[in-house]
Amino acid sequence: MRKYYLLGIFTGILSLFIYSCSSNDNEEYVEPSPVTVDLTQVPYAKLSDYHFFKAPMSAMVPEKDVHIYEPISQLFTDYAHKKRFVWLPPGTKATYNGDGSVLELPVGAAIIKNFYYDELQPTNTRKIIETRIMIRKSNGWIFAEYVWNDEQTEAFFDLNGSNRTITFTENGVQKTANYRIPNEAQCVTCHKLRDPNTNIYSNSPIGIKPQNINFNYNYGAETKNQLAKWKEWGILESNAPISDPATAMVDYKDVSKPLEQRVRSYFDINCAHCHSEKGHCYYRPMRMSFDETNNNLTNMGVCVPTADMQDFPPALIRIVSPNNINRSMLYYRLNTENESFMMPLHGRSIIHEEGVLLVKQWIESLQPCN
Repeated sequence: MRKYYLLGIFTGILSLFIYSCSSNDNEEYVEPSPVTVDLTQVPYAKLSDYHFFKAPMSAMVPEKDVHIYEPISQLFTDYAHKKRFVWLPPGTKATYNGDGSVLELPVGAAIIKNFYYDELQPTNTRKIIETRIMIRKSNGWIFAEYVWNDEQTEAFFDLNGSNRTITFTENGVQKTANYRIPNEAQCVTCHKLRDPNTNIYSNSPIGIKPQNINFNYNYGAETKNQLAKWKEWGILESNAPISDPATAMVDYKDVSKPLEQRVRSYFDINCAHCHSEKGHCYYRPMRMSFDETNNNLTNMGVCVPTADMQDFPPALIRIVSPNNINRSMLYYRLNTENESFMMPLHGRSIIHEEGVLLVKQWIESLQPCN
């Protein structure tokens, strides 16, 4: 009797063990993300230390939980192509603060931006020049600049800044730029926000405004609204509104869109980070964000007299002179390569020909000043 009793106990335990194993086998395995962002250690010495990308790193294929995104209108940087990614610590989400305000990312988040050329000469091959990372620490955003080696196997931390003479082909046309890899002070110039009450500055991202990513993006397997995709990934609060894309920014290269909407989108991404109440050029009269230029030509400098002429040509009597590019300070500064005069202050060494043409067409469409 005792033998059968012990056999029954053993059989029960064995059955429970088998059931337990079977249950675990049926559970879905969740692959952990290899990403490492230790806020006590960053910025790391090498880009590979973060594990943002699969090998080979130069293919820019993101690891798990590193998500690609793209603004509909993009900042001009000497015709460099860009691939942008965002990573948030597990269990955290971005917060919506308005269509025209940058999404607030949690402490520990990282924004990754790769700058590359598809047809770099003389080899006519793709080459990554730099990777810029912004990381949010408890006391604010920091910058981490990584410069790629010629072998395209690694990028190394360097916030001292440098220049490279780069020859590349873009849309069948060969161009040469004195490409600038920024130093920390130049990063701060574009990304700083001034508190008007205290005059204290803090750093902020630029491109991740909802109105600049509120469009359908081709993810390969599907095409989906980026804000909806962020919610699906679990990195944007579920109750964040998604406005009608018709009210959002447009691709300024899209000639099917209204001219003024295109130029407002261009000004937002290329100019508004400085020309705002909190930006580097807060003392100038222009307010170039997409929201602030809606039905407000004055904020774009139209019919606004110029000041502080210094060595500028005396014919430039207004920031924007309707139907007269030769009397428009804004056009002049966009259309020069003279470092003392050109705008934006940083980010380009050559003229953005397509952008200048857009601004020219817009100026020539304006009605005369009263």
